[in-house]
Amino acid sequence: MTGLREAWEEYRRSPVAVIALLVVLLIVAAAILAPVLSPQDPYDQAALDLMDARLEPGSEGSSGTIHILGTDNAGRDLLSAILYGLRTSLVIAITAGMTALLVGITIGLSAAYYGGTLGAVLMRIVDLQLSMPAILLALVIVAMLGQGIPQLVAALVIAQYAYFARTAYGAATAERRRDYVEAALSTPLSGARVLWRHLLPNTLPPLIVVATVQVATAISLEATLSFLGLGLPVTRPSLGLLIANGFQFLLSGRYWISVYPGLALMVTVLAINLVGDRLRHVLNPKRRR
Repeated sequence: MTGLREAWEEYRRSPVAVIALLVVLLIVAAAILAPVLSPQDPYDQAALDLMDARLEPGSEGSSGTIHILGTDNAGRDLLSAILYGLRTSLVIAITAGMTALLVGITIGLSAAYYGGTLGAVLMRIVDLQLSMPAILLALVIVAMLGQGIPQLVAALVIAQYAYFARTAYGAATAERRRDYVEAALSTPLSGARVLWRHLLPNTLPPLIVVATVQVATAISLEATLSFLGLGLPVTRPSLGLLIANGFQFLLSGRYWISVYPGLALMVTVLAINLVGDRLRHVLNPKRRR
């Protein structure tokens, strides 16, 4: 508890980081409460009216609903669509990020602990993947697997696990040479117990920072793939699809269809990255000293 209190005291010294954390919490709360906060279910076809298509922000719809942010070309309330889109993006990003974290930790710790040929082969595979842009790798995988949330999560996991593996390997390699690990290896403890009980806890701080950044990256990748028509199907809420739907109307003056979802995406990614940047400072023992 003392360590957490000290970390929080260090974190709160940056007003920007505190504001970013509050923004992230508000976004998460809004996404969870989307069915309660939304004026309509934007993906219930029976609730949509094409007469309400492309209404300006603040306009009243045929049902009497005030569309604060306007509507898109299908008559969906844009505020509702953004809240549902944030919900989908966060679920996909957190699921993919946590799965990639588990896969990366397993590979990185195993390579650091066992070393030798196994470690060299595992890390060469990781290095090969890190040499390729994540967006291109995700594009190829999604093109092979098809559209859908499970396919998109699988593509993001494959595209991102290498970052966790490389970070876990670097941190575990440094810890592997310490006296307490050598002492644990001289006892009858199994290799798996040494890995998860001794090496893992001391490699978590840098992995937490990487996980924060990769969640923001996953949100951006999902939006990019959906914008290109390769991510989620049109029947699913997605910020990328909302931006794509309104892109063709930008020159006609109906800016809100693309701009507001774009702003929501930008604020979300920026806030998460600012939190991750501050965590990098707080969890780095050298910088804190």
